[in-house]
Amino acid sequence: MTVEEITEKLQALQDDPAMHTTSMYSPTAAQWPGSRLPFVEIHLAYLRNHKTVNPSQYISNLELMIKKN
Repeated sequence: MTVEEITEKLQALQDDPAMHTTSMYSPTAAQWPGSRLPFVEIHLAYLRNHKTVNPSQYISNLELMIKKN
């Protein structure tokens, strides 16, 4: 998957009301309102820092974990 495809898929999850997605406070996130990293940025950062993780599998597992009941 390309970075664009990953971003697109994460954005779709964030925009889906059936998914529980939240932002997270980070003192280094000064460019974001309230210093809160958006859901997409949190997971993109994770994938950038963990290059051996398969993005397709990660997103698939993430989708299962954040689905609202």
